[in-house]
Formats: sequence, structure tokens, C-alpha cells
Amino acid sequence: MLAYIVRRLALIVPTLIGIMVINFAVVQFAPGGPVEQLIAELQGTAVGATARFSGGGGTEVGAGQAPSQGLAGSEGSSRYRGAQGLDPAFILQLEKMFGFDKPAHERFLDMMWNYARFEFGNSYFRDRAVVDLVIDKLPVSISLGLWTTLIIYLISIPLGIAKAVRDDTPFDVWTSGVIIVGYAIPGFLFAVLLIVLFAGGSFLDWFPLRGLTSENWDELSWPARIADYFWHITLPVTAMVVGGFATLTMLTKNSFLDEINKHYVMTARAKGLTERRVLYGHVFRNAMLIVVAGFPSAFIGIFFTGALLIEVIFSLDGLGLLGFEAVINRDYPVMFGTLYVFTLIGLLLNLIGDLTYVLIDPRIDFEARGA
Repeated sequence: MLAYIVRRLALIVPTLIGIMVINFAVVQFAPGGPVEQLIAELQGTAVGATARFSGGGGTEVGAGQAPSQGLAGSEGSSRYRGAQGLDPAFILQLEKMFGFDKPAHERFLDMMWNYARFEFGNSYFRDRAVVDLVIDKLPVSISLGLWTTLIIYLISIPLGIAKAVRDDTPFDVWTSGVIIVGYAIPGFLFAVLLIVLFAGGSFLDWFPLRGLTSENWDELSWPARIADYFWHITLPVTAMVVGGFATLTMLTKNSFLDEINKHYVMTARAKGLTERRVLYGHVFRNAMLIVVAGFPSAFIGIFFTGALLIEVIFSLDGLGLLGFEAVINRDYPVMFGTLYVFTLIGLLLNLIGDLTYVLIDPRIDFEARGA
């Protein structure tokens, strides 16, 4: 197993580099860029930006942080949209400030060297370090991702087992109808419905509409703080859970049905074991292998990709909104820094998921398989 872990850790490096190369290359052909964005900000024509240029140290980033922009040269003012008529020397100064005075391959190598030392530079337009921005947004994303994943598992696993045991019964039919409805309604649409019903939209006003905590949270006692925290996350987490439990429920049901129909289950029943002993003493461990081992990847998926619209609807400033604003504003240090970190975390969690298989079922031996 140790040799397998070492091989997997060694594969993380080329995989991570490959992902960064592909994304870096794609950005080379994407229209716009921080130079055009800054010109639009200075001219007051930046329509699509969600974060305004703050000046100062926010643009003093290392050369390795920037993806693509061509060197303007003597025709600098004509190479960028909205730059016609501007002094070419000014455009050259902007390119140097953003690090675009180097060839693309040099910028990429500098960027990866900095990232290998976990130096991610500063945001172009926020005047803050990328690491500080991510740390500030983590509480929101952790709250949504962790509670959503835990609640989905707490609902889906018992429900999936119950559906497998009661396959083709009225219970299985009507719960399948509920699951289909939950799966069909997008999470953001259900979030709007929750706001209309419970957040002062048209009916009840039981829950707050924005933020992770109340404005007077620091003045509250600890029990009151905990209650306030759960009061604020109830609707966002509910909206994410409704759209996320359907797949896991059906996966659990099908996994249990597959195990229940195997010969060792019939043998156990023939020996006179009770149905509960057969289900939880024999079937459960084998059927739950794929479900439990998938927890790391499920969490990372909900944590990093599932909350953007929920964050926007409920005014929660998390990693999803940060990434969206970085793309809109062409804030490349935030884009590539978070991509690097989250890809690395995802690759490590995939390894943890494989190791979880072994912990659940020691009969699985990845090292022997690789041999």
C-alpha cells in the first residue's frame, strides 16, 4: 500500500501541471484581460465587473502571476479594446505592472515556481493578497459545503436503504416521486421559492435574507451566536440539499439491491439469520463501500462548485462568488491561485477516497492491482 501511495503522490505533480497548462493556454485565446479591464475601469466603462479597481498595491503583482497579453510595443494603444488614442508608453507601463512584458512561457514558469512555494501574489483589483481573500471567504463555503454534504448523507443513506428493502412497494413509489421532483427543480429556483415562502417574500418572514450572521453577532452570547449562525444558513443549505440528495439516494438503493440479490445473502437467510442481521451484518458493509468512499469527492464537489448561485441569491460572500468575480474582472492571480490550490486539494481527496475503500474493505488491494 505504501508503494501505491507513493506512486499516486508522484502522479499528482504532472497532473497538476497539466491542468494548469491547459487552463493557462485557454486564457491566451480568451478576449479581454486585466489591461483592458483596468482601462475600462479608469474610463468608467467597465460594465461587467463586479469588483471595482481599488488602486494602490492591488496591482503590484509578480510577473509570474499573469497569463496572457501581448506586448503593446509602439502600437500598444491599438492592441486593446478601448485603448485607442492612449499614450503607448502608458500601455507599456500597464503591461509591465501586470507582468505582460515577458513571453507566455516565462510567465507560466514564473507562476508555477511561485505556486510551488505557495506564493500566490496579490489580487489585481482588490488590493489584497490572494491567500487572505480565500481565507476570508472560507467560512461561507465551509458552512455550505460541510452541512450540505452531511445532511445529504444523513438523508440519502437511510432513505436509500429503506427504498431497497421496500422495493416496488407504495413507499418506494411515492418516495421516488419526491426524489424526481427534488432532482428536477434547480437549487437556485428552490432557493427563490424558499425566500418567497419563508424570508419575507410574500408569506412568512421567519428567516434572514442575507449574510452568514447578524450584524450584532459579536455582541451575542455563545449559545445565541450558534443559534444565529444556524438561523442564517437554514435556507441556503436547504436549497442545496433538495437538489443534491436524489443521486445519492438512488445510488444507495441500487447498491443495496445489487447486494441483496447475491448468493451470500440467500445463504445467510437459509441459515436462519434475522432480516436485520442479514441487512446490517452482511449487506451493509459491502453495499456502503461505494457510497462512503465517495464522501471526499462529494464534499469537494459541493464545497467548490455547487454554491455560486446560492451565494448570490442569499448574499453570501464565499469562494464561489470570489471565483465568479475573478473571471469577470480578469483577476488572474485569484483565478489561477485558487485553481492551483483547489486542484491540489481535489487530487489529494481522490487519493483519500481510494484509501477509504481499503479501510472499509481490506480485501481491496490497489498495490496488487497495479502490479
